Amino acid sequence: MDDTAIKIENLTFFYPSEEEGQAPEDVLSGVDLTVEKGSFTAILGHNGSGKSTLARHLNALLLPKGGSVTVFGMDTRDEELTLEIRRRVGMVFQNPDNQIVSNVVEEDVAFAPENLGIPTPEIRTRVDEALKTVGMYEFRTHAPHLLSGGQKQRIAIAGVLAMRPKCVVFDEPTAMLDPQGRRDVMRIIGRMKKELGTTVILITHHMEEAAMADRVVVMSDGQIAMDGAPGEVFTRVEELEALGLTVPDTVKLMWELRQKGVDVPLDTLDVEECAKALAEHFKKK
Repeated sequence: MDDTAIKIENLTFFYPSEEEGQAPEDVLSGVDLTVEKGSFTAILGHNGSGKSTLARHLNALLLPKGGSVTVFGMDTRDEELTLEIRRRVGMVFQNPDNQIVSNVVEEDVAFAPENLGIPTPEIRTRVDEALKTVGMYEFRTHAPHLLSGGQKQRIAIAGVLAMRPKCVVFDEPTAMLDPQGRRDVMRIIGRMKKELGTTVILITHHMEEAAMADRVVVMSDGQIAMDGAPGEVFTRVEELEALGLTVPDTVKLMWELRQKGVDVPLDTLDVEECAKALAEHFKKK
């Protein structure tokens, strides 16, 4: 049984040069990446690193200039498979206003399933389930434009969930949200992976969000610079800073303590782990 959701091999991509006669520069250069079904992968990188361009290759919004992207066994370059690929892989972007198309919440969530030709009774079931999953069922008859930014993003996620994709790619979905909105979205992502078995790929610049993933991929200049479990990647503090990235506050605190000769672990990703490690250290003193 193949557990591979997405397989990227030697992926190269460039946008056309704006100046006539000037050769285009690669945005992605020889990227290799395999994502397992049911996993939660976070992709980090500074602006211009290629992470969002990579995300858009995962459901054929962009097509490779070189190499290949295979999604659940389907080559994204095969135009006959584009619709099926987009059924399997949903996209959530950072600005929910760009994904909301109707004047009533439940109609907006129903939009994609209707376009897929799903029977009306099944659409009703899917819409209700999706809205309950994101905690927005009571707002089903509301106007989306009257909702908060966090509520709009939850509606956008519900619209994707109603298609019942096997994988959802989140491209900086919390970038425009307040802290409570970010927590709500991350809670939904956690439920999707745990309860629905959805493969999740999260593009983010929030280190605390990336720390919640099973795996962290760091991109720089169109290539993969690091790849591993959060506890492994975030211990490479100086390397990450050299790439213009930070680390979770807990890791930064422990790293600074280590610079002063305090023997504490670096792989404490959440506040409770950090507090426990500090308590145990000072208990020995």
